[in-house]
Amino acid sequence: MDCRMDGCAIGSNGSGSKSCGPLSDYRIPDYILKPDSEPVILDNAPSCPVVVFINSRSGGQLGSGLIKSYREVLNEAQVFDLSEESPDKVLHRLYANFQRLKSNGDTLAIQIEKSLRLIGKKNPATDQEAVKSFLGLVKGAREMRIDSWHIIMRMRVPQEGPCDPIAPLELPHSLHAFHRVTGSDELNVEGYHTFRGGFWNYFSMGMDAQVSYGFHSERKKNPEKFKNQLTNQGTYAKLGLKQGWFAPSLTHSSSRNISQLAKVKIMKIGGKWEELKIPSSIRSIICLNLPSFSGGFNPWGTPGTRKKQDRDLTAPYVDDGLIEVVGFRDAWHGLVLLAPNGHGTRLAQAHRIRFEFHKGAADHTFMRVDGEPWKQPLPSNDETVVVEISHLRQVTMLANGHCKSKSVEEPATPSSHGHENDDSDSLEDEDEWKEGRKKFGAADTFKLPDEVDIAHLS
Repeated sequence: MDCRMDGCAIGSNGSGSKSCGPLSDYRIPDYILKPDSEPVILDNAPSCPVVVFINSRSGGQLGSGLIKSYREVLNEAQVFDLSEESPDKVLHRLYANFQRLKSNGDTLAIQIEKSLRLIGKKNPATDQEAVKSFLGLVKGAREMRIDSWHIIMRMRVPQEGPCDPIAPLELPHSLHAFHRVTGSDELNVEGYHTFRGGFWNYFSMGMDAQVSYGFHSERKKNPEKFKNQLTNQGTYAKLGLKQGWFAPSLTHSSSRNISQLAKVKIMKIGGKWEELKIPSSIRSIICLNLPSFSGGFNPWGTPGTRKKQDRDLTAPYVDDGLIEVVGFRDAWHGLVLLAPNGHGTRLAQAHRIRFEFHKGAADHTFMRVDGEPWKQPLPSNDETVVVEISHLRQVTMLANGHCKSKSVEEPATPSSHGHENDDSDSLEDEDEWKEGRKKFGAADTFKLPDEVDIAHLS
């Protein structure tokens, strides 16, 4: 079974250093990666063989430098650019070759397959020493089981116009991209369009997905403007301002609010469907599996003692079969994550969640899965548009000493999840939330000056 060192939250934050040992511990021979290559004989199998997937456009366009360093340190055939090749095709080809070699009695192939590890995490730096340091972390990481989630969307075939997801010009290939099922798929229903995907980190819909969509679109049009992460973060803030998310009550109709867009239902483990009341001001909803979102923040936080008792809320474990559902009102609300113990509006923890879109509420919305956003057209004459997320299975990830993700099986300690949030849970109270906005410079009467055209801010 392979393990993954993924960029969601399982890996380290880049702090610390660990000797990687001999690079032969990580290199995979050509004949394993290329079926037409001649087999070789090695004295010992690599103890930590890795296959590396990197998005060359990520990290302020530094991904290409990271690919170069990995290919210099390893066999370049074991390093793949997500902008050029789909991981599922790479892995299908690799494992098909494993099967062929194992059937021929190749013991080296058997050992490499058993200990293979997949990397998808970006490094804090792109030089060879940084790559070697990270390989050392991968080698010393422990295995951790985490929940994996399945997402399905179904709607009647529209009378006119397509309803396929619209990517922001182009996205890197993903292991679990959202796509329409084929006619032979067991999920296909005649007369309906059915789309499916999966995620390990999060699914989100609304405000944050729209800003992310705008960011990816801008980066594709003008890649030269996205050379470093600090600039990228500033661009994110500007897009939020341009799109009106710092003052949505002035710039967006109420149809952008989640409660106006869809009815939300949840199911607990072993329970039945029940409606989840969404506050009317919520414009972004996040279904979170790992305690890491938008640069490593934890939107769920750790509920205080009273919240645990009154609402049956727990800390965000990654293997408990539950997903944390969090809401945000506007961009000011998102800034609360910068504060100590800051968190969004905790809505629920669920084993399954279902969004039933209201007929004609909007002609589109924005969705995002593990950092990949898209614009989702919605048919205006259909009452059956449904998005459902359900627990699929568990997968094995790699974790090191700095891992924020926690297992439900781990012994509880006072510092297991950091400090508990105070029981006031102020972000869930509208009056206290207004006070929170003032701390970030947004008074009750906040609005943009009449002479400012947000469409032309840069």
